[in-house]
Amino acid sequence: MNKAYNLEESEVKEFKVSELSQLVKRTIDDNFGFVRVRGEISGLKVASSGHAYFNLKDSDAILACTCWRPVMSRVNFKMEDGIEVIVSGRLSTYPANSRYQLNAERIEAAGAGALMELLLKRKAQLAKEGLFDESRKKPIPAFPKKIGIITSPTGAVIMDMLHRIKDRWPVHILLWPVAVQGESCAFEVSSAINGFNRMDEDLKPDVLIVARGGGSIEDLWGFNEEIVVRAAASSGIPIISAIGHETDFTLIDFASSLRAPTPTAAAEFALPVLSDLKNKLRDMYIRCETTYTNNLSMLESKIALLAAGLKLPEKLLYPKQQQLDELSFRLGSSLPNHLNLKLSSLASVKLPINAIHSLISAKNIECTNLSQRSLIYITKKYQDSESKLNLNAKLLDSLGIPQILKRGFAIVRGKDGLITSKHTGITQDNVMIEWHDGKLKANIVKDA
Repeated sequence: MNKAYNLEESEVKEFKVSELSQLVKRTIDDNFGFVRVRGEISGLKVASSGHAYFNLKDSDAILACTCWRPVMSRVNFKMEDGIEVIVSGRLSTYPANSRYQLNAERIEAAGAGALMELLLKRKAQLAKEGLFDESRKKPIPAFPKKIGIITSPTGAVIMDMLHRIKDRWPVHILLWPVAVQGESCAFEVSSAINGFNRMDEDLKPDVLIVARGGGSIEDLWGFNEEIVVRAAASSGIPIISAIGHETDFTLIDFASSLRAPTPTAAAEFALPVLSDLKNKLRDMYIRCETTYTNNLSMLESKIALLAAGLKLPEKLLYPKQQQLDELSFRLGSSLPNHLNLKLSSLASVKLPINAIHSLISAKNIECTNLSQRSLIYITKKYQDSESKLNLNAKLLDSLGIPQILKRGFAIVRGKDGLITSKHTGITQDNVMIEWHDGKLKANIVKDA
């Protein structure tokens, strides 16, 4: 039979908890170098210090991860639960709760497919809220006086845009420098859009251009963040988005008033070409001058043709003058006759007018009589009603309880109210009897 193992007799070394934890930490730190781990983010927490803590998981296991603030600042997309990423770093332990963890030194999306899936999901959500509706978008002004450009102050993008603007149209340019890549990109771009909108009206630009050169989906990710899309959708100034190359698209494109395939094209969309406008005006002036000259020649020819067949003006007026003379003759003879006819008609109207005056006088007398008769009738009705009221008052007074009691009657009240018959008053004590001149208490005794 084997002998039982006795811990007390063994030569196993005794450790403190902290000593064992440090030993495990050194073992893991020394035996695991730099590693790359693919997994799905879950339980993401970002502390106020800027450090991030999350888990990487797959179908079988979970790995705790820590991402310090300097590393977080280099992540060029927004980390969220459910995103598949590749974390590069070193494996270590956290002795305070006896767990091992991966200290991240780099975090990247696990391929463009994962970011594209997140992008489409976010696009559907924001579209459902109405942020991409055409009714929200502002028209681009035809001849802007001031343009606000939101882009990096260095690089080829701003130089190409300034060169193209200079060639096309004289305009005042306001540049708001921002980071167009990295963790701070979304915040700086949204702040620039909101800042331009908060300017005084005399300083505010007529149109905004948000521009960036081409890049990968990770490089352009700042323009897919909700804070940027919401700022663009709520902007009172029309926005032209020019992010990446023609084949690229970001969510700010759908919230902007217009999307340009390149930053240089955005400058072309925002401004007319001064030389083209001059040529167009010159062509319009030439066409107007030619049309005016042709029309004037046609009118001169038409007047010449009309003048050839026109009679002397005096001769055209003779028939009208003769007609006017005839009318004046007829008026001189017919006016006195018409006046006499109207005077006769007026005389015949006098009699009916006198009859109307007489009728009015008779109706006035009739109204006076009716008024007097109405007053007499109303007075009599009032007196009759007053007499009837006094009579009813006297009758009511004679039928009142005090008058009845004075005629020799009494009221008998028991504990339940009035006693109105012999049966309700049998053997009641403390009965109250009321006469017209006072009250007495009594007891009712049943007859023998």
